[in-house]
Amino acid sequence: MTDRRGSEPPRRRGTEPGRGGTPRKAQPRRPSVTDSNRSTPQRPESTRDRLLRQAREEQERAAQPSPAPRRPVKKAEPKKRVSSNGARPATRRTTGETDPRKRPVKKTAARKGPAAKKSPAKKRPPQNRPAPRPKKRKVKRAPRTLKLGRPTLRLRVTFGVMAFVLSLFAGRLVLLQGVDPDSYAQAASRENTKPFPLYASRGAIVDRNGVPFSVSEDAVAITADPTQTGPVATQLAGILAPKVSGTTYDKLVTAMTGKGRYVRLARQVAPQTWNEIQAAMKQRNADINEQNKAKPQDQKAPLLAGLYTEDDPVRSHPNGTIAANVVGVVGGDGKGLSGLEYGLNDKLSGQDGKAMYEVDTKGNKIPNANHTVEEPKPGVGVQLTLDADLQWFAEKRIQQAVEQYHASSGTVVTLDVPSGEILAMANYPSFDPNKKVTSPSQLKNPALERTYEPGSVQKVVTMAALADAGLIDLNTKLRVPGSIEVQRRTIKDHWDHGSLNLTIAGVVAKSSNVGTIMAAQQMRIPQFVKYLHDFGFGAPTGLNYPGESKGLMPPGDEWTELTRSNVAFGQGLSANAVQMAAAVNAVANGGVYVPPKLVRNYVDANGTTTPNQTAPPRRVVSEKAAKEVATMMEAVTAKKGTAPQAAIDGYLVAGKTGTAQEVDSACGCYRKWATSFAGFAPADNPRFVTYVVLHDPRGARGGGFQGGPVFRDVMSYALQKYVVPPTGAKQPDVPTTW
Repeated sequence: MTDRRGSEPPRRRGTEPGRGGTPRKAQPRRPSVTDSNRSTPQRPESTRDRLLRQAREEQERAAQPSPAPRRPVKKAEPKKRVSSNGARPATRRTTGETDPRKRPVKKTAARKGPAAKKSPAKKRPPQNRPAPRPKKRKVKRAPRTLKLGRPTLRLRVTFGVMAFVLSLFAGRLVLLQGVDPDSYAQAASRENTKPFPLYASRGAIVDRNGVPFSVSEDAVAITADPTQTGPVATQLAGILAPKVSGTTYDKLVTAMTGKGRYVRLARQVAPQTWNEIQAAMKQRNADINEQNKAKPQDQKAPLLAGLYTEDDPVRSHPNGTIAANVVGVVGGDGKGLSGLEYGLNDKLSGQDGKAMYEVDTKGNKIPNANHTVEEPKPGVGVQLTLDADLQWFAEKRIQQAVEQYHASSGTVVTLDVPSGEILAMANYPSFDPNKKVTSPSQLKNPALERTYEPGSVQKVVTMAALADAGLIDLNTKLRVPGSIEVQRRTIKDHWDHGSLNLTIAGVVAKSSNVGTIMAAQQMRIPQFVKYLHDFGFGAPTGLNYPGESKGLMPPGDEWTELTRSNVAFGQGLSANAVQMAAAVNAVANGGVYVPPKLVRNYVDANGTTTPNQTAPPRRVVSEKAAKEVATMMEAVTAKKGTAPQAAIDGYLVAGKTGTAQEVDSACGCYRKWATSFAGFAPADNPRFVTYVVLHDPRGARGGGFQGGPVFRDVMSYALQKYVVPPTGAKQPDVPTTW
């Protein structure tokens, strides 16, 4: 028999997994004499052995019968003695004595050592014990065995989980590359790229000869990174404040010491100014480096840095105030605010481009990285019909007249007769677009935006309509009283007189209101209204100028006699200066109305010229009627006319004066005046039409002596500049009385 080493329990049959039968209790082995002398090393217990041992111990504990519970034994009571007489004997009780049955049993201490002898056990008195119950035989349970895992199930579960996870990845991959790849690509591009705007150059505005009125010049906006400029903000502000406008030293310091990485310090700074700022910074840094040489590293002063620039073109007006009211200005955002800059902003501004660059986490461009550039489309240039030289002269001349007669404002408009092109549109007061505008009213163009009652210049249109209808001619004679009553209203001339025998030319030459009303009463009112519409009254000029006012006319064509009479000599309707010039131009052009024109051509970045299309000309009166009215107007500039001051030596001049009441907005009543003069030359072959108006002149007033000299000087300049020779025609001898 082989000895077992270590503490391994003896193996029992039937205890291994898979073997049947009831386990048999192992017999204890007798100790051998050599066991104590052996020193056999114990081998480590494996997991399987440990599990088998634990199973065997559980089986042993289950196999051992549990001891039956001990029932309490009732002590037999002693028989009671009964006396012969049947009486129960008295119990003797002695003080301090107890029942011998209840006396405590003295425990004898067991002697220690091998010599100790056991005392004989005392026999317990017999007791009446119940018969012991038969022991209940326990049914032995089969031992629990260790169940091994099922590898097939584990593999199936593992493969199922892996297949599910891989299907998720596959579905996501199909979504990214097959279903909607563009949106995710764009999202990734937005994360890693940054757009940088490329501003389109704004188109230039020039005169008919290419002289610039408004152009864009290179400029920069100065920006700063406060994280870099903070330590040296005071020094940088000291350099910038004297050289840039629109800011102060304190504002610059606050901006350069604030939070963030970007702040704009100044806009539209000229390149020369920025070069001066850079030179000053460079010189200052050289001084700081020289001072830092003798200082330890922790005490060195920081260098000036953190200023940057970006393109910010500035709108420049090389000729200053010339045509400023017409051209307008551009705001700080690069968009037009007034005039043609506002009206033609879409054409002038072009279309901005952009460049997409890959940037780092701080937003800086990554050198040599991929980028895309969308080039900007430059704006379209605009060539006007204005003549810069004539415009300049007209502005200077109307300024002198306004200051001389203490008027509130004045306007001069000169047209080219055959084409209707506006050669001059001068206003005073004006403004310098290169400087800051102090009042929004300065930005207006009174030649198109201000309307007023034209006064006696309107008689040119009335006579043309009557002559075209055959109701008057140069031989028409009228007996003109000092006043006329219309619907219980008395209308007089501007001078007192009795009854006068005047020809129709004399009515125009003397500017008689009464004679004009008498001639106009021959025409039906609806027909008269139609002629006025044909001459452009009550409708826009077609220039598409922002803020243009079309004037006012009484609605409909069923006017009262009083309305027709007032309109005939220039009261009761309103118009702007360009409308009046265009109406007179129709007479000078032989009865053909040519819509006025301000924009001549559009010029793109490649130099391609596109003519500006306007409405076609239209005939409003016959050539014969226009010629007769021109002859009547020639009498106005004669020595006996109302405006001999408008005559030009060597040229035949036709003209008409005007003096009209204006409504004062303060009281809503007539207490202001407008004096005007309209004419053309040479009268026998008209080339130019010039219209002059002065608003609210002080003192003596009259279109002849106030507007006439301005007309003469501007017209003479135009005739000389465009080399219009005198025709040599003499002043016709047109009778004015009979």
